[in-house]
This record gives sequence, C-alpha cells and structure tokens, in this order.
Amino acid sequence: MVLTSSSQPRKQRKARYNAPHHVRGSFLNAPLSKELQDIHGKKCIRVVKGDTVRVLRGDEKGTTGIVDEIRTTTSKIIVHGVGSTKADGTEVPRPVDPSKVEITKLHLDDPRRAAKLGGAE
Repeated sequence: MVLTSSSQPRKQRKARYNAPHHVRGSFLNAPLSKELQDIHGKKCIRVVKGDTVRVLRGDEKGTTGIVDEIRTTTSKIIVHGVGSTKADGTEVPRPVDPSKVEITKLHLDDPRRAAKLGGAE
C-alpha cells in the first residue's frame, strides 16, 4: 500500500507516523523461513505474539526467541532474549524491527490466522 506519492523522505516518515491503525499492521510483516515458505506458499506474514523468530541483523544476529510483545505505535517487536544492558547492570528488552527477523515457527492458535495460511502445519 502506497502511503504517499512523494519520494521525499520527510513525507514518507510523516505518512508512517500518522498512518491509521488498520494500515500499521502491514508495517509488522516479517519474512518466513524457507521451510515455511514451501509449506504455506507465502514469503511474508504479520508477526504475532508467540511466533518464534530468528534475528537476522544487528548485534543480536542469530539469536532465536519467542515474540513477547508487539508495539504497533513504533512498529517494533520485543523478542525474548534480545536486550541491552543498562549502566546499572539491569537488562532491558531491545525493540527489533520486524523486517530484520525471520519467522521460524508460527503460532497458530488463532483459527482465522491458520485459515488464512491454508490450514495448520
């Protein structure tokens, strides 16, 4: 979905920040692993809480964890095991962009999501 016809970065960012909630869901898509692509016939799908993902970029590259939280306002996800250490030594979760992870196992408790994918695994 095209948010704006402008190619100016400032207008692209403004369109993302001011996007309505029904459009923000498309910002939370992540690619599927090759095995899941072969099974379901899709390349990417929206990340939901409970999916198992592998981080593909950044300092935490290669880390696998379960999605604990999804932040639609910032279009970020919180993955269990991915975090930063503060100056006082406490561990805080680090938000990850969904495009920088790969879904390795789907959480298919929702029957609508399973039907959209063409059935359970």
